[in-house]
Amino acid sequence: MRRIIGMADMAVSNTPEEVLITYSLGSCIAVVIFDPEAGVGGMLHFMLPESGLDRERAGKNPKMFADTGIPMLFKESYRLGARKDRIIVKAVGGATILDQDGVFNIGKRNYLAMRKILWRNNVLISAEHVGGNVNRTVRLEMETGRVFLKIGGESEIMI
Repeated sequence: MRRIIGMADMAVSNTPEEVLITYSLGSCIAVVIFDPEAGVGGMLHFMLPESGLDRERAGKNPKMFADTGIPMLFKESYRLGARKDRIIVKAVGGATILDQDGVFNIGKRNYLAMRKILWRNNVLISAEHVGGNVNRTVRLEMETGRVFLKIGGESEIMI
């Protein structure tokens, strides 16, 4: 069963038959987590680095921002039995798509915000595919914890 994670959205699961997937990651970033012992995984597709950019929007949808969405992702996974010391973290996205002159640098700012949040919480990233100027699709197989990446029209690769 496929569960699509939209922009500014998140899902956490412990159902082995489920596959979490998000499409068209440009400057947005998908944080993918999995605890192999608990069989708990999740995915967050966040759009912007800091909730302080728009407190009203952050109040309505904290998953839109790195600083509010990432803690939600981890807390929800803990609620299903995941443990921080076992969680494998992967990150995908953070591209420069519509800002070729680097005026806003949303992708880079998203990446730096994510790294800072994880670093402050002693969480390491085991694999990432970030930056550049390509759109990406990422999926997490809950049964195995395997994460697959697709860039444009290319074949999927496992990260």
